[in-house]
Amino acid sequence: MCGIVGYVGPKPALEVVVEGLARLEYRGYDSAGVAVLSDGKLQTEKRAGKLANLRAALQANPRSADGIGIGHTRWATHGAPTDGNAHPHVDEMNRVAVVHNGIIENFAQLRMELEERGCKFRSETDTEVVAHMLSEQLTEHNGDLGAAMRSVCRRLEGAFTLVAISEDDPGLVVAARRNSPLVVGRGNGENFLASDVAAFIAHTRDAIELGQDQVVELRADSITITDYDGAPAQVREYHVDWDASAAEKGGYDYFMLKEIAEQPRAIADTLLGRVAVDGTLTLDEMRLAPEELRQISKIVIVACGSSYHAGLIAKYAIEHWCRIPCEVEVASEFRYRDPILDPQTLVIAISQSGESMDTLMAVRYAREQQSRVLAICNVNGSTIPRESDGVLYTHAGPEVGVAATKTFLTQLVACYLVGLYLAQVRGLKFGDEINAIIGQLARMPEQVEKVLNTVQPVRDLARSLAEAKTVLFLGRHVGYPVAMEGALKLKELAYMHAEAFAAGELKHGPIALIEDGLPVVVVVPSREGRSVLHDKIVSNIQEIRARGARTIVIAEEGDESVRPYSDTLIEIPAVPTLLQPLVATVPLQVFACELALAKGNDVDQPRNLAKSVTVE
Repeated sequence: MCGIVGYVGPKPALEVVVEGLARLEYRGYDSAGVAVLSDGKLQTEKRAGKLANLRAALQANPRSADGIGIGHTRWATHGAPTDGNAHPHVDEMNRVAVVHNGIIENFAQLRMELEERGCKFRSETDTEVVAHMLSEQLTEHNGDLGAAMRSVCRRLEGAFTLVAISEDDPGLVVAARRNSPLVVGRGNGENFLASDVAAFIAHTRDAIELGQDQVVELRADSITITDYDGAPAQVREYHVDWDASAAEKGGYDYFMLKEIAEQPRAIADTLLGRVAVDGTLTLDEMRLAPEELRQISKIVIVACGSSYHAGLIAKYAIEHWCRIPCEVEVASEFRYRDPILDPQTLVIAISQSGESMDTLMAVRYAREQQSRVLAICNVNGSTIPRESDGVLYTHAGPEVGVAATKTFLTQLVACYLVGLYLAQVRGLKFGDEINAIIGQLARMPEQVEKVLNTVQPVRDLARSLAEAKTVLFLGRHVGYPVAMEGALKLKELAYMHAEAFAAGELKHGPIALIEDGLPVVVVVPSREGRSVLHDKIVSNIQEIRARGARTIVIAEEGDESVRPYSDTLIEIPAVPTLLQPLVATVPLQVFACELALAKGNDVDQPRNLAKSVTVE
């Protein structure tokens, strides 16, 4: 949650910070604010609502700024999204300003201590506690903001990224992190801080991965990183391999539309370089030795949201190819139910951002139980890959729209690669079998492109359902998680009730929901790969249609057996059964996006949501 930007250098700080916030607004858009130094004096501006409100306020009240500033775009946790609760927060003397991502769990105790010392609070947030503590510690440490930040962090509990500036040292930005993302951008005579490299990618592609419990002191010509006790810290520097244009809309009205269209390329990029010269599958980022993987007796997949649905699909592929028991867990529930883990368990953590707090805490729990952990992630250098034994990056590029599209499909591809790699190292599939499946995967970008070129009827259908109150989704086998993903997209974007069921469960209760005119989307499995299930789901379609449902059927091209029972038939290319989610999901993405647009919703920034959930 929340987007943070910091800058120090020769450029106009306000412009740099606000531009960075615009690239991070997907992380939260309940409010936004900036703090700058002007002639050495601290000035702030903040507004509830989207960044446009802050821009209007800055335009109405122009100000000059020295080359230093911080900014914040908020997803509210403590305190309602109001002007007063927006960040930055300042101390009573307007001496120091701080922005914050995360939750300070012991803030109530700290606030009580401050109030007993006479401190007056102006907001409902946990963040304001830090501003007052920093002010006290600045006095204690003779204006040394770095020392003050280290001292404050030693008292804080929870997950946080903190960034601060102070009148005491007008050339310095100080930041700290614990369990919350923060990356440094190294420029030429200027330096940057942000929750995500997208904020500064237009200025530099050289980044520094800030480690756990570290403090960075940023000046225009220097970067100093220590731990909370002041000792020099080890860091990793890396180069970002995409540029600013990759995060721009590229002529599309919305990022989501662009990202749906980018899916063929994203799949191809995720597959790139995975096959060695000798034809074997090679995963360079794995870091888990074949000997370790041969000892695995159970796999547990942990994930949230769309990533959880990718994990459900992965279960079918992994168990089919590897014959290893595979469980799929909602990450937020995982560690609270006392799961059975041991050194022979492989935990696969799926997270687009690599910062999802629920998934991160599941990873840490698994490591405590001595299980092996493999991350599937889209963000290089993020926390979950760093804390895992291995990682498979999805190479989807930046995804700005809050609802997962191309990152979901590339997670599926990564899961297929993991399943095939496990089958290879455990000797369960011959090289020619693996190469055949890899060949099928290599053709998927073309098949997804074909779907994208034929979805205009889906858009028309979606607009016709703009007044619908609810939509049900049905599926079997891998089509069931696809149905779940379709329902989630509709909830996220159109703010309407949508629910997915395993089609075989209809007669066990859900069929009572069917009434005249109710739209029901049915994902039909392949006739070739799962003929028994295909016939059963055709029977399900007949059952709901007989009770008045409006049937919207997603089926393979040439599947004439479903046509008589389909009020609307959406045809997708015939592909192998386990790979069908790669093509079957795309019409559901378009359906949800178009229906939401017909309702007048912002599909890039759905209400109450943020791209990366960095609090539990």
